[in-house]
Amino acid sequence: MSIYGAFLRKQIGNYLFGSVIAVMAVGSLILLTSLEISTVEYGRLLIVLLLSFIIMAVTEISVFLRQIKPIRTALLDPEPALDVLEAAYLHTHQLPRNAVVRILGPHLLGLSLPAALMTIWMIHTGLLTIPYFYLVMAVVGAILVASMHALIEFYLTCSAIIPLIKDFRNRAMELYKVDFSLEGHVFVPIRPKFLISCMLIGTFPLFLFIMATHIRMNNNGTGLLVVVQNYWVWAGMVLLIGTLFSSVAALLLTNSVQHPINELYKAMNNIKDGRLLQVQDEYSDEFSKLVAGFNMMVRGLQDREQQSRQLLDSYFTTLAVALDARDSYTAGHSLRVAEYSVIIGQLAGLTGQSLDDLRKSALLHDIGKIGVPDNVLFKEGNLTDEEFDQIKSHPVLGENILRQIEPVEKMAPYLGGVRSHHERYDGKGYPDGLAGMDIPLHGRIIAVADAYDAMTSDRPYRKGMDHEQALAILEKGRGSQWDPRFAGLFLAHFGKNIHKDEREYPGRTG
Repeated sequence: MSIYGAFLRKQIGNYLFGSVIAVMAVGSLILLTSLEISTVEYGRLLIVLLLSFIIMAVTEISVFLRQIKPIRTALLDPEPALDVLEAAYLHTHQLPRNAVVRILGPHLLGLSLPAALMTIWMIHTGLLTIPYFYLVMAVVGAILVASMHALIEFYLTCSAIIPLIKDFRNRAMELYKVDFSLEGHVFVPIRPKFLISCMLIGTFPLFLFIMATHIRMNNNGTGLLVVVQNYWVWAGMVLLIGTLFSSVAALLLTNSVQHPINELYKAMNNIKDGRLLQVQDEYSDEFSKLVAGFNMMVRGLQDREQQSRQLLDSYFTTLAVALDARDSYTAGHSLRVAEYSVIIGQLAGLTGQSLDDLRKSALLHDIGKIGVPDNVLFKEGNLTDEEFDQIKSHPVLGENILRQIEPVEKMAPYLGGVRSHHERYDGKGYPDGLAGMDIPLHGRIIAVADAYDAMTSDRPYRKGMDHEQALAILEKGRGSQWDPRFAGLFLAHFGKNIHKDEREYPGRTG
């Protein structure tokens, strides 16, 4: 209730300030003091203004109560529903814009229209002796006064709603663990706000001065037709120049504010998409401080990102080294397979994140062997069918291990290479029997690198073969066991023109 009461008091104060200053003080004091009429007629005009002001106030209060109804409902309920809180939060953000409608409507329909009708009646009945032309000027002036009042109310309301917005967000977090946000939605763009504000500020005093001067000239007996016509030609030029000047100034001011805001908004979108790019500091006002603070934040995020990347790289490398440490014969196997895979990836045109994902997949390609018993993994003799099935299960075991790491989406780029690095291009591999381009990209690349290192490494059951022999087997298996493109790239890099060895390779690949 205290927040709601404070808000109401603030709005009443804003209303009185805007109404009295813009309508009574500016409208009546400046214009009425320019008229040279009797005290009785002054009193009659003041009565017209007072009655019209009451009509305007009643109309405006009724509109205001309708506008704040969702806000009042949420504030007065100790435990409002989430949708009630959200509706009040959004409605609060729209109050400044609604304030403009609330001011303009009652001013024009509740003040100007009754005042004009009562004044016409008084002139017609002889109670007032002012020309009808003054009434036209008064209506035009009322429109400007209403616009100025709306402008004042807009900016005052922008300040008044801040405590309400904070309260709705805090209550939503406390009651429902939900944080409200406009997600970049704009209710009142900067450009029209600045344009209208500057034009009103520039033209309002000019128009009042021109009106008051015209009335004073007529009252001094200089209201001849030629003089009045010349005056309005001059006054129109002054008003036009003032309006043009205000418009140009508003455009320049808007652009000077909108440009850095747009740059910062683009930079924030880059950060959201994972691109930690700094903003070029090209400003000499307070926006320079804002840009400097933003760039400081980006540098901090870049340092954190670098540290996280280094930590993740170390984590992957440590896992690979720990796996290879189980067997002295295959020590360094995962690191070498990763190195060969990166070479093939670079030759195939992979860059950036794609190449890094390939390297990490290759580092972890045999992680599933953690789940294979030592007596099977290091057996020197022939494997039984059951034991060989256990060996063949390590790609699936590896994928399942990586799926347990959170967040799951961060491991997704590595799953295909780990699961499919023993698939064959002709469809005779395992675990899924995939063929050709159905095999994931990383799986087809790692298969080549894994086979080469397995063939050239010493194992308990046989000695590693030499470089040329391994390349000859790769050449022979292009298009059947291995992807012909990636095997060809590997062969071209390490020496394609070799004598093809017709001997079958009897060993087991990693």
